[in-house]
Amino acid sequence: MSEKIFLCSICNINSGTCKEDCKFCSQSVRYKADIERYKQKPIEEIKKEAIAARDNGALGFCLVTADKGLNDKTLEFVCSTAKEVQKVAPELRLIACNGTASVEQLQELKKAGIKAYNHNLETSEAFYPQICTTHPWSERFETCQNVNEVGLVLISGGIFGLGETQADRESMLASLKELNPTSVPINFYHHNPALELQPNPLKVEEALELIKLTRETLPDAERIMVAGGRELMFGERQTEIFKYGANSIVIGNYLTTAGREMNKDLEMLKSLHLEVATKVGK
Repeated sequence: MSEKIFLCSICNINSGTCKEDCKFCSQSVRYKADIERYKQKPIEEIKKEAIAARDNGALGFCLVTADKGLNDKTLEFVCSTAKEVQKVAPELRLIACNGTASVEQLQELKKAGIKAYNHNLETSEAFYPQICTTHPWSERFETCQNVNEVGLVLISGGIFGLGETQADRESMLASLKELNPTSVPINFYHHNPALELQPNPLKVEEALELIKLTRETLPDAERIMVAGGRELMFGERQTEIFKYGANSIVIGNYLTTAGREMNKDLEMLKSLHLEVATKVGK
């Protein structure tokens, strides 16, 4: 595990158009959450976000689309966007997060300059039917296998605080261990009143222990990333996540929720005497 902190920024290039019924996701059209919805973010706006991320120390820049998986139109949009971003911020490692993907689709992303693919298992196989009925957990696992097959860097993690048991959490982490991801994003459920799930029941101490458990279960992962829900879950205790095994965070905004200003995270790391990573190991 790197002692330097890897910063990543995510860009929601297609928002709120998904027809799946994932109960944790405000981007599903089924729940009519009050979020911004659009089919394609303007490329100039995406490039501005990429430059801002780079200038604030991010090494990773993730292009996210809100659908079950890739189709021809989405694949073309992601590939063309990746090529445009590389023109203005070639230093960034481009990550794609576009749902279910075949080997052939992933190969096309790789040709376009995508270096890593993010597809989360979300929770255990046993608990998954409680939070999604429109596609099976096995599709998620298979996509992660496809990522490994084509030689892209695998980024895969999940969400804590969905109503799962501790056994479910341990099962998800065991499944992740099988996949051997390079980076493991840990999200903490951020409740939206339009969604069916109850608010995240976790206490800060429990959340910190889950970061520790993730690190212990996946000792070979280069990065344990605390991603969505960080600010809401930990509040003034965000500095503690690094003591429990995190060595990566998302800076800036998330998909449909606002993060804090990037400079505040940089100030936090500086106050902790933690260095920002300037190059990617893998």
